Amino acid sequence: MSSYFINGGRTLQGEIVPQGAKNEALQVISAVLLTDKDLEISNVPIIRDVIRLIELLGEMGVEISQINSSTYRFNAANINLGYLQTQEFINKAGSLRGSVMILGPLLTRFGTASIPKPGGDKIGRRRMDTHLLGFKALGAELDFDTYKNFYTVSVKGRLQGAKMLLEEASVTGTANIIMAAVLAVGQTTIYNAACEPYIQQLCRMLSNMGARIGGIGSNLLRIEGVDSLSGTSHRLLPDMIEVGSFIGLAAMTQSELLIKDVSVKDLGIIPETFRRLGITVEQRNDDLFVPAKEFYQVESYLDGGIMTIADAPWPGFTPDLLSIALVVSTQAKGSVLIHQKMFESRLFFVDKLIDMGAQIILCDPHRATVIGIDRKYPLRGIEMTSPDIRAGVSLLIAALSAKGTSEIHNIEQIDRGYQFFDQRLRELGADIERKG
Repeated sequence: MSSYFINGGRTLQGEIVPQGAKNEALQVISAVLLTDKDLEISNVPIIRDVIRLIELLGEMGVEISQINSSTYRFNAANINLGYLQTQEFINKAGSLRGSVMILGPLLTRFGTASIPKPGGDKIGRRRMDTHLLGFKALGAELDFDTYKNFYTVSVKGRLQGAKMLLEEASVTGTANIIMAAVLAVGQTTIYNAACEPYIQQLCRMLSNMGARIGGIGSNLLRIEGVDSLSGTSHRLLPDMIEVGSFIGLAAMTQSELLIKDVSVKDLGIIPETFRRLGITVEQRNDDLFVPAKEFYQVESYLDGGIMTIADAPWPGFTPDLLSIALVVSTQAKGSVLIHQKMFESRLFFVDKLIDMGAQIILCDPHRATVIGIDRKYPLRGIEMTSPDIRAGVSLLIAALSAKGTSEIHNIEQIDRGYQFFDQRLRELGADIERKG
């Protein structure tokens, strides 16, 4: 288990370019299974979850060529479906949440797909109901081995288009159903579909491959199934979670940062949400500039109510950045209620922030009230463990702003979502060392 050792309290400065989007990568890389033609994907982030998915596809028979540091070519002409029944596949797929994304492509192209219960962050119950009910609506039969925690979906012949109303606007569930529907017979209508930029990107890539998808960018998708798909090239968006993380990093360390090539049009309300916390975020063409600022004050509602930052389906504020907003709030002037609606275990890392000197009341598993201390005294460095990707980076940002030395263990969790993070932070002036 590796650890970060951080000497905090340093002001950072410079330019940084966000990596390719992790969540988009897991979807579009899984989509290579839909065709026997070449697919080239660029701006791929070099992070644990993505690399492990690429390796998993390689074990399944996908031919993979790395063109440069962030561009890969895939060809899924020869897939070994027998590999899905091996213990090696069960072990590898079971440790990777993103492995769930292979179900839709395999089911619609080959008529069968299997996967163990996926792993990933321990942030509460993460249901697969949306995925499986969508496949069932398309005509698939489902089987779940409760002893082995193993899912199998299959169909006789081809999937059939259907109308469906999703119970929840699940991003991964929507993506999986879209990939299954593009090769189904007839029309599929998906209402209450997730419409995040990453879903839009998946739809555009599939359209370039020959899929017929209407309503891209809305929560009502209409898909006319086709017989086959061709190859294409595709570039991933910059990772909006990294963009938000860098905004929070600049605010907490009183630093001046220029975040380059962020694709502002795809950030939604992320910049404005941080502005509500008092952070200055300036748009410069397709870059965001965060000037050094000693103090920042939380906006107040007209009726005097406490500022509330809550997650919501797109175009609402992404749940992956709530932990960053929470950390930023600890040094602001004013109080903030952080409401995490989607996952019941994602706020439990606040005990580490309290140990560092933050004033936080954990109301229940979904809500935390942060009393901003307006930098009256700095956070103090402590020893802690990263519980998941987003909480880990939030603790790292807190440590970089804290007085003294901090140790963060289990940083492999951070590696799952952020590429070469310590190296990139050192280039900005951070005093951070990786050991182990």
